[in-house]
Amino acid sequence: MPMSPRDYTWLFTPGSTFAHESGTTGVIHVAPGGELDLPTGRVVACDPFVYLGSGDVEPFTVSVTPGRYRVEAAVATLSRPGEPPAGEPHLRVAAARLVIRDEPTTGWELALLPGQDPAELKEDEFFGYGVDAGTGCFYDAAAEEAFPEAQEDEGPLWDAFEDSDWSGGPHLVTSPSTGHTLAAFTSGWGDGFYPTWIGRSASGEVTCFLTDFFVAPDPS
Repeated sequence: MPMSPRDYTWLFTPGSTFAHESGTTGVIHVAPGGELDLPTGRVVACDPFVYLGSGDVEPFTVSVTPGRYRVEAAVATLSRPGEPPAGEPHLRVAAARLVIRDEPTTGWELALLPGQDPAELKEDEFFGYGVDAGTGCFYDAAAEEAFPEAQEDEGPLWDAFEDSDWSGGPHLVTSPSTGHTLAAFTSGWGDGFYPTWIGRSASGEVTCFLTDFFVAPDPS
């Protein structure tokens, strides 16, 4: 069986706590990231510093009604029991989601690219996107060419991570030339391969797109 979705309602509930096998404990808070504009409703998720504008990524097969949708991240504050508080909190983005409807999610499915078939997945396997620069994002397919400066190590995407009090995000970035937007955030522990899930309501409507960065284990 392919990987099963986790309890993401718990993960996006402020105050949720967990213990990691490394000995650290975590407390979740939800960080707002503004509203992402989806002029076509075709959602892309990737590492923007590597793949944005490369022509190597495609939108998911499931699209939504064009509009503006809220982005938020489940951020874990990590500590070790018995150790004095650090001068600055140790924060990690545990997951990020693009909220399409504020309705309860009753089911989850893997977000797929054209040609991907879940029936081909083996035990605990999943489709997802690779991260090589410690960053993930959501954007509309129409914004694919809107941030050419990102490939030159400059521009508003770079500025968003360098000029904030905490670089983890989520950061809503606007292209100065086109007005397209992109929501970016750090990817948990860093580089890796991460799944994006599509949540659906009881009536089958899309409630969210959610990328899990495997920071918080399932609650015991």
